[in-house]
Amino acid sequence: MSLFEKIFNYQIVSRLDESGAFATTSQERVWLQSMLADSAAAEAFTPATLDKLRSMLADDEPLEADGSLKEKAGSSASSVYHPLLRVLRPILRSRSGICMNYRLRNGRTHERMSGFPYKLEYSMVKKEWSLLWYNRRHRALMSTKLSNIVTVSEEEFSPEEAEKLTQRILGILESRKVQGIIEIIPIYNGEMSRILYAFSCFEKEVEYVQEVDTYRITLTFQADECEYVLSKIRFLGKRVRVVQGARLISRMKETIAKALARYEEEE
Repeated sequence: MSLFEKIFNYQIVSRLDESGAFATTSQERVWLQSMLADSAAAEAFTPATLDKLRSMLADDEPLEADGSLKEKAGSSASSVYHPLLRVLRPILRSRSGICMNYRLRNGRTHERMSGFPYKLEYSMVKKEWSLLWYNRRHRALMSTKLSNIVTVSEEEFSPEEAEKLTQRILGILESRKVQGIIEIIPIYNGEMSRILYAFSCFEKEVEYVQEVDTYRITLTFQADECEYVLSKIRFLGKRVRVVQGARLISRMKETIAKALARYEEEE
């Protein structure tokens, strides 16, 4: 049996899942061993978990990258792990409430704000974690950077109240959704997979319009993600064009006008 078949064979995977076992490849074990050597591992795992993982990997050969890989002109790497993740994840799993103090941009601090946490989000661009939560006092959905949270503690919520707030949050998120239709210029149909990869983190539907031999991608995203969608569209350049979505079209025209203005000849 091929090793790849062993990894992806559904029957084997389902049997392992039923027995509570998990098959790891040698590459995954080396990757995990390298991750445990990072300074952030001490914050990400409890001492007992860290010792157990290290003892399980003690017989594996470490990844020897020294000498074969060299990074030039790299920016200083910041830790992708935040200490509050270990505090907030159990609260999210138990669907409890929170009471926290957090700082605002102007330096003020909001104290003893009661709310219901919905999920943790990580920005690959800003390299920071945020908590999406419902503020009971202001009756609003908030996004607060973990770096701005001063203290947070757990509050007991009844299952009925947790479900009620969850539905309210889902309703708010649904109301903030907007759509845009991106059309692929036919000559670039062969780059379909690359173009779809650029929009991989968004909810989307793809339609092929036979009459004009083109694909249309309907993107659904949160209104505050519009600029991120635009960055992907600009990255794809002449391969795509926006055919529906007033804000997307308006911002693209604005970008083009500013770019052309730089090349206007002075009278």
